[in-house]
Parts: sequence; C-alpha cells; structure tokens
Amino acid sequence: MAEEAILSLEGVSRIYGEEVQVRALDGVSMEIRAGEFVSIVGPSGSGKSTMLGLLGILDLPTHGVIRVRGVDVARLSDAERSRLRGDAIGFVFQQFHLISHLTALGNVETALLYRGLSPKERRRRAMEALEQVGLGDRHDHRPVQMSGGEQQRVAIARAITTEPGVVLADEPTGALDSMNAENVMQIFNDLQTPDRAICIVTHDLHVADSAGRKISMLDGHIVADEQLVLS
Repeated sequence: MAEEAILSLEGVSRIYGEEVQVRALDGVSMEIRAGEFVSIVGPSGSGKSTMLGLLGILDLPTHGVIRVRGVDVARLSDAERSRLRGDAIGFVFQQFHLISHLTALGNVETALLYRGLSPKERRRRAMEALEQVGLGDRHDHRPVQMSGGEQQRVAIARAITTEPGVVLADEPTGALDSMNAENVMQIFNDLQTPDRAICIVTHDLHVADSAGRKISMLDGHIVADEQLVLS
C-alpha cells in the first residue's frame, strides 16, 4: 500500500449557527491514504455527511486543517480549491444526478469538459470508464432507459474518468435494491488501486463492513477506527 495521505483532517471542527451553536464535527483527526477502501458509518446526526463535505473540500472547517495531497486547502483561493477538487477527488451521490437528455457516454464526458481535451480524447476516456463499470455496451442509452443500478454505475464512471486520487461516495447504495447494492459495492472494490482510495459514507453496517477500514462516528466524534479482515 502506498504511503501518501491523499486527504487528512487535523483537529477539525465544524460549527453551525451563531447564537445557538451546533458542533457537527468536534476536533476530528484522520487520514485517507492511497490504496485504502474506507467506510464512514454512523447514525443520522453523527457528523458523517459533514465529514464527507469537508473531505471533498465542498466546505471549510471552523477550526483545524484540511490537507489534500499535503496542501492546506484554507490557503487556496476558491478557484484553486475548485481546481484541486476537480483533479484529486471524484464524487458519487445517493441520487445519481445524471442529465436526462444525455446518453451514458455524454453524462460521463461532462466531467471532462473544460480540461483542454479534444472531443475524441474525451470520448475515449469516458468510454474507458464505462467499460470499467461494465456498461460499455450501454453507452448510447439515456438514463430513462437504464435501471437504478446502471444509472449509479454511470455516476461512478463519471467520478473515475478524471482519474482522481480518491472517490468519495455519499450513501451510494441508498437508492438501490440489495442485488444492485451488492453489484455497486463490488465495482468499488474493483476500482480500488494502489494509487486510488475509495471512501464511502453509509448508515448501512453491511455496506460499511465491505470496506477494508471502518470509521464509526457518533455526535461529531470518531469513536472507532478499525481495520477489517474481509472474508
């Protein structure tokens, strides 16, 4: 396993509100390293979604330091943060956020716009990502022509086509039946490489136990950080 910490939180707190303050995260420190498959689990209100937003630099901490590939993100401009996010992080959400009038290939290509690539290179990389998730033969189908599991696989292809160092997934199986959820988890396992980390936020303990490392949260704190022995 590579030693590089792709994402790290150092003493991070996130406080919402002024008169009545809510500590969504409270003094959290953790790292995600290249090659890891991490799940973050906890009940509603435990802070796991706040943690994901901070790891993805969609939000900034009230206190503490967030680093992406060693860079303190608070020292970057908004434009620099956006560029770093686009280069280093791929996102997968519970709702697939696909564009209804585009094909699967077109949806994956959207992640590659504004990157100085030729249309031919965009198509090649998007097709390669679809093939990685087993949807090469469905590249010309629109979302309405696909099952929920297939739509989520398109969303995963869109997240990996930029070749990010980490894929962050927020309840990626939450809208799926058990069979499709299992298929999606297998895809995440297959996408884990020595250079790429996978991090999944979930409330589902079965899904969380599919990862190699499980971080359990409660009331804004990490209460357990376990290496799992997978059968």
